[in-house]
Amino acid sequence: MKKGVFTVMHYLMPKRGILSLHSGCNIGRRGDVALFFGLSGTGKTTLSTDPIRPLIGDDEHCWGDDGVFNIEGGCYAKCINLQETKEPEIYKAIRFGTILENVVLDPHTRKVDFGDASITENTRASYPIDYIDNALIPCVGPHPKNIILLSCDAFGVLPPVSKLTPEQAMYHFVSGYTSKIAGTEVGIKEPEATFSACFGAAFLMWHPYKYASMLQQKIKKHGTSVWLINTGWTGGKYGTGHRMSLPHTRAIVNAIHAGDLANVEYVTTPIFGLRVPTTCPGVPAEVLMPEKAWSNAAEFSSTLNHLGELFVQNFSSFLGGDKFVGPEMVQKMLGGGPHLPHQLQHHQTIHKAQHKVVDECSKPVAETVPMADLTDRVVDVAL
Repeated sequence: MKKGVFTVMHYLMPKRGILSLHSGCNIGRRGDVALFFGLSGTGKTTLSTDPIRPLIGDDEHCWGDDGVFNIEGGCYAKCINLQETKEPEIYKAIRFGTILENVVLDPHTRKVDFGDASITENTRASYPIDYIDNALIPCVGPHPKNIILLSCDAFGVLPPVSKLTPEQAMYHFVSGYTSKIAGTEVGIKEPEATFSACFGAAFLMWHPYKYASMLQQKIKKHGTSVWLINTGWTGGKYGTGHRMSLPHTRAIVNAIHAGDLANVEYVTTPIFGLRVPTTCPGVPAEVLMPEKAWSNAAEFSSTLNHLGELFVQNFSSFLGGDKFVGPEMVQKMLGGGPHLPHQLQHHQTIHKAQHKVVDECSKPVAETVPMADLTDRVVDVAL
């Protein structure tokens, strides 16, 4: 039901000029709203649930002319290895009325063993949003000051934080990159790269370009800063490196909220062209530069190039969508992606092939109901 309603909202809201978002959201004391995008295992719920920033919501929101608002009344948090000292807000929310999934209880004391993954690592807690002590009720806020795209990079080559241009924001929003890690889906034992358009492909009813174009218009209009944060691996890929330190990630997020990264020096990374701050309060300088954490520079470069190729390959599946936003907007998006040899030629080849398929499939068929009209009828009947 939760995801079904969210899918309908992804269809209806853009028709009204409102951007539907699979994101977490909180607000600071100065009214500064932050949106958090990220797939399962990236830390979206953990990082958006902040003791000093009231929670607007952890998963489903809309961004309209007056600001943002939550479209659900609760949270659905991962609770594997949950500890009160590390995630006190979520821990305290687990009380009478909370629904726990896949957890193991002591049969005598009924105490939950949050470290027990014998059923699955995908243990969950579902609770009303007002179980979070500092939740903002009603769940509404002004236009976002910061947008944070979270990625769990198992290749270990993305920096822990980088500031994105509007073009890069669109590209990475459409890409929705992370790594599937153990516990996020049945059968996943080792991390693997995955892409989910707009960080919620399963819910999209329009072409991803439509949502990305709306996002770009809003961040430009309201001066919103967009950041890419890697909560995955550093010092090597999965198996040789190690997971990003949660305290370091929290320090990065806190620095973004405080504006501490606004006037620092930035350097640009190869391939992806990401702007990385050289300093961040609470984070060692060497941690900010992923290549410095690798012992083998050549292997780092090769892995970075490979990840760039995966991005280009994934984005090629969307190149037939320029009819939704226009070719100029598509070129802006492509400009925000990784820069690899022969990349432009590859995109153009795919683009022409897709247009040929679309043209063939668009030829008139007798007594065919247009899909947009059919969708409208289905939604109208459902409502």
